[in-house]
Amino acid sequence: MTTTTTTHTIQADGINIFYRQAGPLDGPVLLLLHGFPTSSFQYRSLLAHPDLFNKYRLIAPDLPGFGLTDVPAERNYSYTFDNLAKTIEGFVDTLDLKKFALYVFDYGAPTGFRLAVSRPEFITAIISQNGATSESALGPFWDELYPFWQDPSAKNRDAIRYLTTFEATKSQYHAGEAHPELISPEPLLLDTTLMTRPGNAEIQLDLFYDYRKNVELYPTIQAYLTEHQPPLLAVWGKKDPIFIPAGAEAFKEWVKDAEVELIDGGHFVLENHSEEVVKLVSSFLDRKLGA
Repeated sequence: MTTTTTTHTIQADGINIFYRQAGPLDGPVLLLLHGFPTSSFQYRSLLAHPDLFNKYRLIAPDLPGFGLTDVPAERNYSYTFDNLAKTIEGFVDTLDLKKFALYVFDYGAPTGFRLAVSRPEFITAIISQNGATSESALGPFWDELYPFWQDPSAKNRDAIRYLTTFEATKSQYHAGEAHPELISPEPLLLDTTLMTRPGNAEIQLDLFYDYRKNVELYPTIQAYLTEHQPPLLAVWGKKDPIFIPAGAEAFKEWVKDAEVELIDGGHFVLENHSEEVVKLVSSFLDRKLGA
């Protein structure tokens, strides 16, 4: 089978959602939810890999505030993780997806796990790539966020504004990688260009502040995992300073057959380790979904 990744825009929840898609329309669905500060572009290597697109329908949307998804001004959208999840729920309904596996990373985790809690009957499997569901996952990066969570003053808001800059994005891509020189600069430049659009930095700061509610939601997510026991793979860059390996191992506390694979890389493991990730993901999905 030969395919190419196609791009589309549909309206859901009053928002024009951009998404990438690959694979057979009648194949088992894998919904890929990206993180900060990137977009569906982060999944380009998975969408283009025959071990996945030959068997699975891969769908990767851009979350509101990221990538090429357009939020009309008159929508008066409030950038919270509850609302990101509601928008993705609307996206799923618009595409009439009734069963799908989730691949979540970074911000995609609190978004996707809210969807799983809301509609557990939809979820066929979960892959978490450095996507937290417990405080044990929170690495030293978060020390800079705690003061802002406790006091969202203009001073504390401005203190983390640097996280929307190119240098901060570069650090997220390079930290923990033995060979950062192998990482192409184009994704960093794309992320920075989109993030520095007028008004977007404020969106990102709003989401940084709202992230504290994800931590409050962890017990609810853990209860979902314990009750429903979804097939689960944690594939984790073990040198990620943002979400540390303890967060991957923690899945075993709630999902008895959880599989944990630690990769010798950082936060964005797909940039330098996509072949290793594809091998693990393909094997997991083939075994759990029987494609």
